[in-house]
Amino acid sequence: MSTDILNVTDSTFEDEVLRSEQPIVLDFWAEWCGPCKNIAPILNELANEYKNKLTIAKINIDENQKTPATYGVRGIPTLILFKGGEVVATNVGQATKSQLEAFFDANI
Repeated sequence: MSTDILNVTDSTFEDEVLRSEQPIVLDFWAEWCGPCKNIAPILNELANEYKNKLTIAKINIDENQKTPATYGVRGIPTLILFKGGEVVATNVGQATKSQLEAFFDANI
């Protein structure tokens, strides 16, 4: 995982996501998820490219079950964009780099 990507857990979620100073995208993923593995390198690139505008974070749904349940995550990968502690946008499923850039740019 890129050093530009924040690793979040159920216990750190409130401090790291809801209290984030800048917009934050939380990637709900799992080790066994093929599409999650496919977008991981794209998110690593985007974490570096957007680091002054947006934080990209990941939460493993197998190790952290409270947060996905709270936000109704049913399919992965699910990306939820938070601003000021509020959900402003959601993207479910695999996406290309240009699709993710459009998703980020439209919502930050």
